[in-house]
Amino acid sequence: MTNTLHRFGDAESFRDDYVVFAIPARGKTDKGSVPKLKEFLRLALPFKPVNMGDASHGGALRPCQNMDPTQHWNRDMTPNFQSVIDGVDTPTTCAVVFDNRVAAEEFLKLVLKADLNLCVNISTSVDGAEQCCHAAGIPRHSLSYSLGFQGKTEMLPASQVMSLSTMCGHGMISHSLAKKMIDWVKEGRRTPEEAVTYMARFCSCGVYNPSRAKRILEEARGTMK
Repeated sequence: MTNTLHRFGDAESFRDDYVVFAIPARGKTDKGSVPKLKEFLRLALPFKPVNMGDASHGGALRPCQNMDPTQHWNRDMTPNFQSVIDGVDTPTTCAVVFDNRVAAEEFLKLVLKADLNLCVNISTSVDGAEQCCHAAGIPRHSLSYSLGFQGKTEMLPASQVMSLSTMCGHGMISHSLAKKMIDWVKEGRRTPEEAVTYMARFCSCGVYNPSRAKRILEEARGTMK
């Protein structure tokens, strides 16, 4: 089970969304796991991830308490992957996000070869995960599958709002914020890149996918009449 399980969208919508987690088993492999978790994150760098993070400190884009709103939009929007790696100081869940299957496959091969003795899972479409496992030469161990949203679904926000908001599995990106970013992009008040960076900073574990979010915002802008 992963907090990315309920990302909203059909299978096709995850063509640019691959999240690979590394998790030490408490009481079994957590002792001495910090260097291994750092190595897990470090191995991802050659494959150009779009985000990474650990559940204790956050992702490669983080909020800052010492800035006012006018300064926010002039900030450096470059993800700081090295700060994530350097900041891992306790056994925790680490994640790397890719926006293409080939990069995820090649990373998984390298992780398998490194034999870090960590639990690893992949969050994407079922077919995408199967292809990653096949490329790495390993069988899929198990499967967690989201059955979607049930009940009065007509009360839910628009699909694009849901897609943006549910990329933070801890619920740190509200529907209202996602809708506001869509509206601002449509109105030309912010670029998709700026809006994506704004939302990604609220994700507390670094699994937000800027590439997928940017695509969703651009699609939303294209529907404006």
